[in-house]
Amino acid sequence: MKTLLLSPELFLGEGGIARIMRLYLKALCELAAPGDEVASIVLNDAAEPDLRLNRYSTAALRASIGCARRKGRFARATLAATTPRSRIVCGHLHQLPVAWLAAKTHRQVDYFLVAHGIEVWRPYTTLETIALRGARRILCVSEYTRRQMLRFCPTLEPARLVVVPNTLDPFFAPAASDAYPAAGARLDGPRILTVGRLASTDTYKGFDTIIEAMPQLRRRHPRAELRIVGGGDDTPRLQALVARLGLTEAVTFTGILDDAALAREYQTCDVFALPSRKEGFGLVYLEAMTYGKACLGARAGGAPEVIDGQVGALAEYGNIPEIAAALNDLVLHPRDPAAIQQHAAAFAFPIFQQRLAAALA
Repeated sequence: MKTLLLSPELFLGEGGIARIMRLYLKALCELAAPGDEVASIVLNDAAEPDLRLNRYSTAALRASIGCARRKGRFARATLAATTPRSRIVCGHLHQLPVAWLAAKTHRQVDYFLVAHGIEVWRPYTTLETIALRGARRILCVSEYTRRQMLRFCPTLEPARLVVVPNTLDPFFAPAASDAYPAAGARLDGPRILTVGRLASTDTYKGFDTIIEAMPQLRRRHPRAELRIVGGGDDTPRLQALVARLGLTEAVTFTGILDDAALAREYQTCDVFALPSRKEGFGLVYLEAMTYGKACLGARAGGAPEVIDGQVGALAEYGNIPEIAAALNDLVLHPRDPAAIQQHAAAFAFPIFQQRLAAALA
């Protein structure tokens, strides 16, 4: 069998979709039987293969095509790579019509969609609806995403929508000795960490709400600090909010960090916080949990499927007093780091691979 993986990007950026599509590539290559082939066609990545490609593939990967943001080239490459009895795994709804066309052009081609989150939480165009109805299965990262898709396209067969939760990158896992230092050993106040893209298009992430909760948290913990990892065009607005609230000494913008520096941030924080309104799943929660860190999320989207009371807390999106109270609770009543890591282990890559194999069968 030949499997085509269609992705918006794999290595061009570090967003959640790019990271999870790398793991789809790794899983599909490792699941390939002797004689099977895998081809990767990526819309946004450059034509030259990324050096990290070998890490996420095996000898089963026979072709890796980067289309440098050229949609026409992406469509032509997909149609050229599709053969009778191929299987197409499509990594974004916007690319699904291309998979539908490939299936119409060739005999006995099944195609699948990976549904991540906000890109499918909306009404669909006529072409998208037709392509969705033709998919053999839709792999939803959370039950919330599954419900939203059935809400916006009630004519879909519910049995075709299956939940395949996202997974942790096996190359991300910390060494056991680095997982969770004793946060209480520090003489300074609690350290809150948040990580993400600071983009004006992603204000739903709730970075501003964490900042707005800091004055209330600091009334109880005067030396509490917030560290914000990431970059983007929304940074000046968030920095202005910090200045307006008189939090300049309490809030640090680190910018974008490499893997080693990010690992140190996870190691040295007390609580990870991302009270986002539109997380389809929330890979960063799992990343923090691998370091034994309790997580604060919003009671919205797919976050409640990842965070429970044993590993963190949930607050109403945008409710500043509730966010501050939840942070205070996590500081005063630390969750068991070993239990947090055990919770994250339920989303380990081998388990994801098994779920994916069952969904594609």
